Amino acid sequence: MNVLITLLTFILMEGATWIIHKYIMHGFLWVLHKDHHDHSNDGPLEKNDYFFVIFAIPTIALMYFGSLDNYNELFFIGLGIMLYGMAYFFVHDIFIHQRIKLLTKTENPYFLALRRAHKQHHKHTGKYHGECFGFLYVPIKYFKMYFNSVKK
Repeated sequence: MNVLITLLTFILMEGATWIIHKYIMHGFLWVLHKDHHDHSNDGPLEKNDYFFVIFAIPTIALMYFGSLDNYNELFFIGLGIMLYGMAYFFVHDIFIHQRIKLLTKTENPYFLALRRAHKQHHKHTGKYHGECFGFLYVPIKYFKMYFNSVKK
């Protein structure tokens, strides 16, 4: 049951990420997310990186309080969120934005579609008129771009 809770939480985080990204990061906390779009920060870190801390706090709290009660459901919900956060870091910061140069020459259609959808999101440098607010879910039109090219 604990594995199911962790997996379900991981999956549900995609929807939560879409909502948080569209309505909070591109909403009232745009002040923190803006430099991620307009690249106005010259250093290695962005104000956008504060979201790591913002999202880590409830995750740590869930895991801590869940561990106090014989590792109850709260712990495994926190674990699912933590695993999603780790996936987000590796895919978004390392693979897509190349903060560490890895997987620069991938030919995997899913990863290419994921990178393309994210580029489409960043095409909009302002707070409004964005698209592709999710993370691991890729709209079908981007899949078609790369899966069709593999079949040829």
